[in-house]
Amino acid sequence: MESRLNSVLLGHPIDRVPLYHFMFGFCARNVGYTVADMYRNPEKSFMAQLWTFEQYGIDGGPDFGYASYGGWEFGGDIEFPSSEWEQAPSHGSFAVQSEEDISKLVLPDVKRAGMLPLAMEFSGFQDKFGAPISIVLGGSFTIAGNICPVEKLCRWMIKKPELAHQLLRLATNHILEVVQYWVDTFGAARVIPNIWEPLASNDIISPKQFELFVLPYLKQSSEKILGMGVKHIYYHICGEHNMNLPYWDKVPMGNPGIVSFGHQVDITTAIEYFGDKCIIVGNIDPAVIQNGTPQQVYELCHQCIQKGKHAPRGYMLMSGCEVPPMSPPYNVHMMQKAINDFGWYK
Repeated sequence: MESRLNSVLLGHPIDRVPLYHFMFGFCARNVGYTVADMYRNPEKSFMAQLWTFEQYGIDGGPDFGYASYGGWEFGGDIEFPSSEWEQAPSHGSFAVQSEEDISKLVLPDVKRAGMLPLAMEFSGFQDKFGAPISIVLGGSFTIAGNICPVEKLCRWMIKKPELAHQLLRLATNHILEVVQYWVDTFGAARVIPNIWEPLASNDIISPKQFELFVLPYLKQSSEKILGMGVKHIYYHICGEHNMNLPYWDKVPMGNPGIVSFGHQVDITTAIEYFGDKCIIVGNIDPAVIQNGTPQQVYELCHQCIQKGKHAPRGYMLMSGCEVPPMSPPYNVHMMQKAINDFGWYK
């Protein structure tokens, strides 16, 4: 039987709105592992997600990634989560602290650098269990803002734009090398790159800066990834991106592409920009999932389902960013309940 995710990707009819996933630490806590296990132990990470997805009726397969991607891979350090309030690896030291450090940067070895050996091991479990093959990366701007502190990158955009472009070009070339490695290993038709771009939000940069420093690299990398034979690119447009959406609209993402959004972008707005070419995913506020009542989570899900249910290329319900590890399990269940109550097509 064809999975709902495959049916949506192929444009086939489905019985109900899929419940998609963005949860790592929550899965670890759900099965008795540590949050750090999700990033240090690919087998535990995969199985914790697989079991949790089975429990909550979540469609799609497990993923492996972290928001600070690029720092460790380019020679910096990361710190794995160790307290109950930490949900992902964070920066230790940055590879670039000064202008002189940029000249020392080289493209990482995609088979050895940072998290990539663990990610490849994780994709081996995706392959073994017949799950979608994904590789989770930052976008060019987010990787650049993880190689050096993002506030330094922002200053360079204004005062020394050539330095910012050097970092963005390196980040873009790295993305292409990583995706090519996955394509060579598993075949282009099976690989769905997941690219997160939180640092390019309007909380950090202006729409004009997005147009000048982000859009060109997004377009170039997307065009080359699709040129490898990849059919679908999944972009997580994280945070406040409303003023950037006219530029995102110019980025090719496949046929169909997949786009998810933070809670700041209304699902109706997302459909207006991307509904004719992308599957729309999202976007329940993670803070409400952790701190709200079950009724609040249920009502937000109801609203999103009603807005997204008839998106032209399909819609999947998901949190707007990662489900916090300390979220009450019953609140996560309410996402499943809302789909069962409101998400059926027949």
